[in-house]
Amino acid sequence: MAESVDAIEHRIDALRAEIRRAVATRDTSRTRALRAELRAAERDWEQAVADLADLADLSAPTGEAPVGAEPGPAGSLLPVREQVHHALTLLSVPAAPRLIAEVHAAFFGPSAPSLAANRLTHLRRDEKRSFETAPYARPYHLCAALTAAHLAPARGLIAVSTWPLERRIVGPLSPRVDFLTAAVRVARRAGTMPDGSAPVNKLLWRFATNIPGATGAPGTLDRHDTVDPQTVIRAAEAEQAVHAETDRAQRKAAADRARRQLDDVQQLFGSTLRTLQRKTA
Repeated sequence: MAESVDAIEHRIDALRAEIRRAVATRDTSRTRALRAELRAAERDWEQAVADLADLADLSAPTGEAPVGAEPGPAGSLLPVREQVHHALTLLSVPAAPRLIAEVHAAFFGPSAPSLAANRLTHLRRDEKRSFETAPYARPYHLCAALTAAHLAPARGLIAVSTWPLERRIVGPLSPRVDFLTAAVRVARRAGTMPDGSAPVNKLLWRFATNIPGATGAPGTLDRHDTVDPQTVIRAAEAEQAVHAETDRAQRKAAADRARRQLDDVQQLFGSTLRTLQRKTA
């Protein structure tokens, strides 16, 4: 039987307490092991919450707004950080605010105006202050993707703290690989949705038009409702296979370097080039 959300949250709280004790006693090996357990527990929490959202969507009567969405122009009742987290969990890769807003609107209902207005930089700063004040006090934080070259915050991209560091690294090939990964994730979710969802079809079409062979038959390029999710998945995965191995190696090398050079805050929110130069001097 799957562990309940409450049980996972109790497990996360217990792990945080253990981490504090291990840090206080300078037991670095135990601290490292406990943090790995905590990251795994937080991923379990994300999946459990996503499963709850899926069940709520399936049980909602036809025409009823998704759970957490307020009918009318006021937008979603969910806090902005939760809207961002829902969209990023679906995409599973770092994303820009515009894509986050479009994904949330297509799959989860109306999004807050601040989500669409590209004002998420302030949110990320708030998340950093929160982490600095009380590390690991939240099940997740919205954080930065890190450039592979300098381990600095990647401009305009938002990620989730519970993701593996490798997933939050942006190397030379990562933007394309992440685009293809997002396309597959959107297409798979679209394949489970009822036919006729215009926002979902439009979002899937935007991905498909940027992937060779994803739009299907010639002459359908300008029609949102003609894109087949399975065709998008096949085309995206075929191109992804060309770049995946090199991209994975570049990310791993950068992530290993980040673990050696950066502290916990910097691994989530990036570092300046000046800081890295001091540490490597």
